[in-house]
Amino acid sequence: MGKSITRKIIESHLVSGRYEPGTEIGIGIDQTLTQDATGTMAYLQFEAMNVDRVRTELSVSYIDHNTVQIGFESADDHRYLQTVAARYGIYFSRAGNGVCHQVHLERFGKPGKTLLGSDSHTPTGGGLGMIAIGAGGMDVALAMGGRPFFLTCPKVVRINLTGRLHPWVSAKDIILKVLETFTSKGNVNRVLEYGGDGVLSLSVPERSTITNMGAECGVTTSVFPSDEVTRMFLKAEGRESDWVRIKADVNAEYEKVVEINLSEIGPLAARPHSPDNISSVRDIEGILVDQVCIGSCTNASYRDLATVAAILKGKVAHPRVSFVLTPGSKQVLQHLAMEGYLADLIAAGARITESSCGFCIGNSQSPRSNAVSLRTSNRNFLARSGTKDAQVYLVSAETAAAAVITGRITDPRDLGMPYPRVKIPRRFVIDDGMIIRPQETKDPLSVQIYRGTNIGSPPVNVPLPVNIAGEVVIKVGDKITTDHIMPAGERMKYRSNIPKYSQFVFEVVDRTFPERAAGLRDKGIHNVIVAGLSYGQGSSREHAAICPMYLGVKAVIAKSFERIHAANLVNFGIVPLTFKDEKSYDGFAQGDRMEIEDIRSVLEERGDLTVRNITKDTVHAVDYVLTDRQIGILLAGGALNYKNGS
Repeated sequence: MGKSITRKIIESHLVSGRYEPGTEIGIGIDQTLTQDATGTMAYLQFEAMNVDRVRTELSVSYIDHNTVQIGFESADDHRYLQTVAARYGIYFSRAGNGVCHQVHLERFGKPGKTLLGSDSHTPTGGGLGMIAIGAGGMDVALAMGGRPFFLTCPKVVRINLTGRLHPWVSAKDIILKVLETFTSKGNVNRVLEYGGDGVLSLSVPERSTITNMGAECGVTTSVFPSDEVTRMFLKAEGRESDWVRIKADVNAEYEKVVEINLSEIGPLAARPHSPDNISSVRDIEGILVDQVCIGSCTNASYRDLATVAAILKGKVAHPRVSFVLTPGSKQVLQHLAMEGYLADLIAAGARITESSCGFCIGNSQSPRSNAVSLRTSNRNFLARSGTKDAQVYLVSAETAAAAVITGRITDPRDLGMPYPRVKIPRRFVIDDGMIIRPQETKDPLSVQIYRGTNIGSPPVNVPLPVNIAGEVVIKVGDKITTDHIMPAGERMKYRSNIPKYSQFVFEVVDRTFPERAAGLRDKGIHNVIVAGLSYGQGSSREHAAICPMYLGVKAVIAKSFERIHAANLVNFGIVPLTFKDEKSYDGFAQGDRMEIEDIRSVLEERGDLTVRNITKDTVHAVDYVLTDRQIGILLAGGALNYKNGS
């Protein structure tokens, strides 16, 4: 059998193991990226490894999340990140230069390379033909130190695109169709690989919209071929020499092939509060809209925003609508200005924000109470916008622009105007003035690293106890996201201050959790979390593991886990366990006393584990999917302990 794109790139980077789906492999990482919300902890962990310089081909530190600097904390973190970058040989993209995924696509991504990023939407790079994977900061720190990235060798699903999109239908509608097909759960350890004649009609930014939101399916990553479309994009970026052709063999082997006819797709929307809660725009049209936010790493390319400007030219936002627009990068903003589109957007009433993650993470532009907000971003989890009772819908840039005009959810095909065809520049104006390149120095240790008072050391865990004797400190349901566990928005400025940030664990679900967990920890009682399906969806934020660890959580027992969060739990010494019988979930309640006897020795011997519910006098079988390496990490109390002791 021939080879898929995924297999070709992974096999060319194999460091340990062999390409056999379901087994653990280690791959070499060519490039890494971090952003400031996850980067501070990642670099603190990297510093603790005592490595002199980064050992990747390229590592970039982006400032794009905590750019609303209320208080000193974020500004201090940014200075820390800039000085760390200078010390260790890392590119530094300053605040205002753009969102990491958009800028990396424009200036750094290379077909055929591996990219590991401390952001769950790192798969955006798959639009360029990269194997680009989101991970926790600890895994990224290890990769920067020259260590392999370990993952389960994925199964590959081919999505065969045929036909061509009709006017007013876009790449966002394609990925919403994919989410309708695959949903947001049950896709762990898979890669979505796109092919078919329909691919040729999609630009790199459109492909990257699709790979970006593939993260919401829970897959390891998504990837497109690198073809002439890719070459022309890199040529426009002055990087044609970075291009290589990558395509799947005609007889490539896949787990399955899914056909999607682009000509059959219409405008779609994800309804509250999940990206896979899909309906047609026709089915929900007429709902009054209070806010429209266009941009974020999913739909903030030049093509997206120029199309919006052309739709809105000569019009003004409906009186009821607060219209927010966020360009993906400085390059996008400059070109909008050069072509006159920025003036049209301002005239239409757009509130132009800096090129950052802003509204997507609830760090600005939170809607009013009980508002309906249409957004082109990638997630609409409960309270992610910063307003718990807001109703957030995810739509294409075209559908969002239609709502700006009408003040209600509107199928853009009903606007009664021809679809604007935006001409993409054959050559972008390149200005990397906001990227600080690493300088060679004979004495890197002479670079002084700035540490503000908000920055602490990575918390140190203790080795896994012989027995876990504790209490179910909280019981949660299905599809609990990392936004539920660790809120973003205004709380993010405490990301490098674990004792402070830990005060907000499960804030959206149960405000009493931190106090109760800390109280049990201080009494020597282990905390255990019980959860439903797909625990840990969403962001790669490892703080959703670090902060519970700090509060004394020793295990999470769930019906199932999402990939990144399960890996983060292991990295910080929390044991991820699954119920052998999902009905066992009903046998636990918050406050139940429980025990897992001899967990150290059972894991070492790969024996069978049971959990005894002391309160109810019942015993439940649990399972674990852990490699020998991961068991070693858990026994040591976390990856940092394991690395420094190895």
